[in-house]
Amino acid sequence: MKSRILVAVIGVPVLLYVVLAGPPLLMMAALSLLAGIGAMELQQCVSGVKRSELVGISAGAAVFTVAWYYDRPDRIAMLFLLELLIFFGTAIAEGGKLKFQQIMAGLGGSLFIGYSFSAFLRMDAAGLPRACLLLPFLLSFACDTFAFFAGLTLGKHKLAPKVSPKKTIEGSIGGLLGNIACGLLFVWVTDRFSGGSLIAYGPMAIMALICGVVAQMGDLSFSLIKREFGIKDYGHIFLEHGGVLDRFDSVLFTAPIVEMIFRYLA
Repeated sequence: MKSRILVAVIGVPVLLYVVLAGPPLLMMAALSLLAGIGAMELQQCVSGVKRSELVGISAGAAVFTVAWYYDRPDRIAMLFLLELLIFFGTAIAEGGKLKFQQIMAGLGGSLFIGYSFSAFLRMDAAGLPRACLLLPFLLSFACDTFAFFAGLTLGKHKLAPKVSPKKTIEGSIGGLLGNIACGLLFVWVTDRFSGGSLIAYGPMAIMALICGVVAQMGDLSFSLIKREFGIKDYGHIFLEHGGVLDRFDSVLFTAPIVEMIFRYLA
């Protein structure tokens, strides 16, 4: 509990500053760092080794993906082709030592993780108020928190016992309802203290519900990978919270969804 409190005390103010007040270059650097660590954790999980050439390439490719979106977001096909050549070129140079799942963890992981984290840069570049960039975090962490306490007090029926035995249907429903409540609270706060919100209560309720479902899918998806490769946590950078993929698994799924919904509303 002490380590969790310590992470929250340090992490929350840093997150709020970077998202709400930090210059775009600082945000890009922070997102690149998270993406690089996340891709490294995924490759370590799949490969079963802490250090290797492929782990380094995976981390570098994820950082490169975020930086690419920051500088030239309209050339995604070129980025995909370049990283495809890098990973398969490495596999060919290794003479078949690398397994296909390692190549896909590097290629798919770096592109997906980098793309998801760069959603914040795209939303900022689109002119959205910085407060809106908090929504992927809010609609992920709130769902996780409410699901935990609802499952702890009311949980009886297993949600996905072969993937995450402790998660329950009651917890899942509690997470969705909590997400909607927090989304509506966000609209009320921004309306009252920020001169208006970009989204009305009705669309926010729908967004919160969608993000709640997607956030739980993200959580279960990365739990599925951990279970397949027999690890408890992806890392320990956040102490008892685990690694980047343990803490931001849901955010990686919700950030592009929030971006797409705001694009549709615009």
